[in-house]
Amino acid sequence: MKKLKYARAVVVLLLVLMTFAGQSAEQAKKKLQIFILAGQSNMVGHANPHTIATLYQSEEANDKRLLQMVFKNGNGLTQAALNEHWVRAKKIDQLTGGISNEKIKAMNEGPEKKAQEAEVKKLKEKYEAFKKKILSSYVVSDQVYIASIADGNKGAGPLTIGYGGSRDKIGPELSFGLSMAQKLDAPILIIKTSWGGKSLNYNFRPPSAGLYTLNEKEKAAKNTADISKNAGLNWRLMNESVRNVLKDLNKHHPKYDAKFGFAMAGFVWFQGFNDQFSDEFRNNYRDNMVHFVKDIRKEYKTPNMPFVIGVLGTNMTQEGVGKNAVSVAQRDAAAIAEFKGNVVSVESYKVYDLEARKVYDSGWAKHFAQWCIVGSDRPYHYLGSGKFFVRLGDAFAGAMFGLIENQNDTSSAE
Repeated sequence: MKKLKYARAVVVLLLVLMTFAGQSAEQAKKKLQIFILAGQSNMVGHANPHTIATLYQSEEANDKRLLQMVFKNGNGLTQAALNEHWVRAKKIDQLTGGISNEKIKAMNEGPEKKAQEAEVKKLKEKYEAFKKKILSSYVVSDQVYIASIADGNKGAGPLTIGYGGSRDKIGPELSFGLSMAQKLDAPILIIKTSWGGKSLNYNFRPPSAGLYTLNEKEKAAKNTADISKNAGLNWRLMNESVRNVLKDLNKHHPKYDAKFGFAMAGFVWFQGFNDQFSDEFRNNYRDNMVHFVKDIRKEYKTPNMPFVIGVLGTNMTQEGVGKNAVSVAQRDAAAIAEFKGNVVSVESYKVYDLEARKVYDSGWAKHFAQWCIVGSDRPYHYLGSGKFFVRLGDAFAGAMFGLIENQNDTSSAE
């Protein structure tokens, strides 16, 4: 009887493996779907990956779906385990006084201080062990690969954590790619090009926007010639990087087959912060964005390439974002009649991590162990919240897939 059960288990396992092998083979017979992700620091991504685990505290169905998407099955992580992690963090902050360790520093030398230090050490060891458990639990995709420039962090390989601003950070690329993999039965390659602190009006200036106009301060500068020359530099670097990947697709995705070729399947843009601080930059944003979309499509000979614009949402609320001229310009650019059905804007404020903001506003330095569970950066980087970036990347993917479906429906009708 036991032998029979074992034999059945082996057969089931073989069938599962054959199914996955068959799916992999089928994917290899399809066009490689290429998505370009570009922008400034929030496309770079400054979230520590372990902060994604705060999704375990959410009761929302979509957050539970995201957990299943980004974490391996049977990882041992649970809501209860995260709650225990929070209890440890609160205790650490109570005993230390936060990042400055002021409570322990204020204690007189002696047995009581040594006992408190010993207790903190034990708590921190368990705290760090749980973080390591989280970091070992992320999915590594065999369908989605990435070639990424995220400021100084350049890398390529199967999609997983580590393609943000450093090897221990993420941006929206992680959940965007994993979510697209659930929607498309084809090999996927993400090409990400992102640099912090860059504007659309100057750094990413598209060719059809015309020559950059120097302001009076720039005209008087000693490096005026360089300022003029470097207008649009990141536009050029972005396309140079993409072209370099396109030249060697076999290197960047093992399932790429030249016989089936590739498709420039879509573009995601997440930027805008640095265009807020100049009347000229703000006022030009809508037109610059329209030029950018058109020039990208011309660059890659894809007239109706699906294009997603992430709307700047650092103002947190619908009301606040509605008062931001750049955010409004991003919406307006996506809504022009010519872009109907192939460009869409996605509101980042709708997936803002309000729980992380509460910890930040309560005094992150005095609640440092708790803060590190939810965030890892400043408000202009959406608090470095992994929860936010996973939600956002998935929202980008949902919008992108909607455009792709619309494109397919239009083609079928024709």
